[in-house]
Amino acid sequence: MSEERVILVDEGDVERGTAEKLAAHAEGALHRAFSVVVFNRKGEMLLQRRAAGKYHSAGLWSNACCGHPRPGEDVRRAARRRLAEEMGIDCALEPLFHLRYHADLDGGLVENEYDHVFTALYDGDEPRPNPAEVQAFCWVRLDEIRRDMDEEPERYTAWFPLLVDELAAEGVRH
Repeated sequence: MSEERVILVDEGDVERGTAEKLAAHAEGALHRAFSVVVFNRKGEMLLQRRAAGKYHSAGLWSNACCGHPRPGEDVRRAARRRLAEEMGIDCALEPLFHLRYHADLDGGLVENEYDHVFTALYDGDEPRPNPAEVQAFCWVRLDEIRRDMDEEPERYTAWFPLLVDELAAEGVRH
């Protein structure tokens, strides 16, 4: 099996090469990523608790899924693929916005990402998360998420509060 690679980009999301995924996170290289936020008709957001075996942010709560498109892969297709791989959900995704962020992680790793954020409305069967990726999930209203993040920010991934703030700024409420 070949190594997993990420797409390196400049500040305008223009491709400038590829790098091995772990090396890009160790060096803090700016790379393309995606995040998926999933809501149901009750206005609740799907959260996942990252599996204990993840190479960073293990056991922390975050949005439905995140990841990196493979070299040559369309970002929306990659996000849909990853949502199915992590949460067992296959549904249409709509682009919301781009989020540029930099965050220091555990283990000396760095997230330096140009993040394409997608949303979905999902009321299908219960998610069937991959236990290698996700140890738990729940549906929670945004106001409850914000309150819990204020009280216990250490329970969440570094990027999730930034994502929630941008959702609020954009007026995303589903």
